[in-house]
Amino acid sequence: MQNDYADKWSETFDDPAQFLIRRAAAYQAFYEHMPVRPILSRPNGPLMRVYDRLTLGDLIEISVIDGRQYRSRQACYAPPTKGGGHLETNASCPERLDAGRTMLGFGQEAWLYAGLARSKARWNLIAQDVLMAQLRRNQDGIDAFWTDDWNGYPANRARLMQHIHNRKVSNPVVISGDIHSFFANDLKLDFDDQASPVVATEFVGSSISSYGPPYDPIAKVLPDNPHVHFFDSRRRGYVVVDLTADAMQVQMRVVSDAHDPKAAISTFKTFAVEGGRPGVIQA
Repeated sequence: MQNDYADKWSETFDDPAQFLIRRAAAYQAFYEHMPVRPILSRPNGPLMRVYDRLTLGDLIEISVIDGRQYRSRQACYAPPTKGGGHLETNASCPERLDAGRTMLGFGQEAWLYAGLARSKARWNLIAQDVLMAQLRRNQDGIDAFWTDDWNGYPANRARLMQHIHNRKVSNPVVISGDIHSFFANDLKLDFDDQASPVVATEFVGSSISSYGPPYDPIAKVLPDNPHVHFFDSRRRGYVVVDLTADAMQVQMRVVSDAHDPKAAISTFKTFAVEGGRPGVIQA
């Protein structure tokens, strides 16, 4: 359909009215081929409810959220090169910090917060699309942030972290993707304060076959992001989760060669989260 779109704004600066026609066709195809609820998610032109909530007894509640359809457009979106995701500093793009910007749309935000607040599950998982942890990068010696993931919507991320903290949500874990890399992250109330509490845990799954971003530029900035416990974009694979009432174990599984149908599968890294203690533990 379109990489890195935001509501009606496309990465390639298509006319919004034409883009919504294209989006309607894409949502219809998605509806016809994916295991979504037939009534809840039935498309209405370019509108389709993707977000949903799944509960498995009292062990886990999964909030599946939509980070594309309702979001504010990416900060400092402008042709010819600033469509979709791009790096910005606070000086080059103060719009990124605007408190009125939302990744989820305020209606979906309210739905998510209400569900987390009333959940009685032992574990509360948020399944969503893009990196949530702050990832401080470098642009000509100045801190820079990617505008398409949650780093482009820090006020919304702060609202979510504050809600999880204030409501004492039981064992919150975020499962993410999009960046074609493995990550294991602590999610903090304030990423710029080393003493700030960890309120949730994030695991990011790599891509199955497509290439990841260059490893070295991100690896070099990891010392500036101490809440990132692990990163690797050089391996292709997936994540397996084993869950009990007391702990979550996360295995990052990789293939020896994504080009080889007979490739071997192995466990690359294993992490854990202990019940009642947010944050990454290397198992």
